Amino acid sequence: MNFLEERILKDGIVKEGNVLKVDSFLNHQMDIELFNEMGKEWKRRFADKNINKIMTIEASGIGIACIAAQHFGVPVVFAKKAKSINIEGDVYTAEVESFTHKNKNQVIVSKKFLNENDHVLLIDDFLANGCALQGLIQIVHAAGATVEGIGIAVEKGFQMGGKSIRNLGYKLESLAIVESMDWKTGEIVFREQ
Repeated sequence: MNFLEERILKDGIVKEGNVLKVDSFLNHQMDIELFNEMGKEWKRRFADKNINKIMTIEASGIGIACIAAQHFGVPVVFAKKAKSINIEGDVYTAEVESFTHKNKNQVIVSKKFLNENDHVLLIDDFLANGCALQGLIQIVHAAGATVEGIGIAVEKGFQMGGKSIRNLGYKLESLAIVESMDWKTGEIVFREQ
């Protein structure tokens, strides 16, 4: 069992509807030391890749991506869920559906921050159905950039997202893969990696 799985067992809460609540350390209150360990681990797993940019999606992935980026020495770009007056010029867009929020958003990235010379590592906190990742992949491809890999904190292995992304040929490294969870008992079972 790795450091993230141990933390999920200690502080995670299983809720009805296949929801794993990890807001005390991952996606509301953030444990920066834990994020640092995650960044080190992704750096180790993607050491053979030529990564010059990390990309994530607003909002929960931003903190994790920023700490991970320190280990790669690269900037972070995040896809915004709303266009603001601060975004000038052309943008890449993709529609993504959120498993947690049960809604669809148009996400955008300014074309000045992503181009054909970029080798991108995608980072996010959760992978369930893979819709957010597919939107990020679509944006990277629209820019002519290369997806070098995908780093996920928690993958719900019993949902189709991980399988569909891996079937597309991407190197997907999840730090914890939940094989099953039971909201009645609170039991969480991880896939051996």
